[in-house]
Amino acid sequence: MSRPNMLRRALAPIDRLPAFTQTWARSMALGRTVPFVGTAGIVCVALGDDGGEFTLANRRKVQNHIQGVHASATALLAETATGLTFGWHLSDDKLPLMKSTHIDYIRRSKGAQRAISRLTDEQIATMQSEPKGALDIAVTITDEDGQEPVKCVMTWAWITKQKKG
Repeated sequence: MSRPNMLRRALAPIDRLPAFTQTWARSMALGRTVPFVGTAGIVCVALGDDGGEFTLANRRKVQNHIQGVHASATALLAETATGLTFGWHLSDDKLPLMKSTHIDYIRRSKGAQRAISRLTDEQIATMQSEPKGALDIAVTITDEDGQEPVKCVMTWAWITKQKKG
């Protein structure tokens, strides 16, 4: 991408902070922009050209009836990871849209969850060259045991923004 998009420009000042404060600052900025992400307590460990890494602690406010991370909180974690990884590479003249979510719940999750999302070079090239389209973006979610309690694929689409006026 030749010119940084709005997401990159918004997060760029955080790179100048001391390393030990960057995760907190990124998470606060994203939580203020998307309040539901902040309410859930999703932490942005890393976000950049090579993808995104996010965590969700198994705290009371995101638990289900058996004290595990609720299925909807897991879905939010997957959507956040894929959406921000997708948005990192999308130019400002395009509008990101969640098209579909496919989640298979494989096993009970134990403890906190970690989501890692990446795009291929081919996917990035398609996003940057096509005025509209859609991509399936896989996300790997693991729990404290290092196991994958879910298998997720999120389909993100984009269209060219309408010019105002």
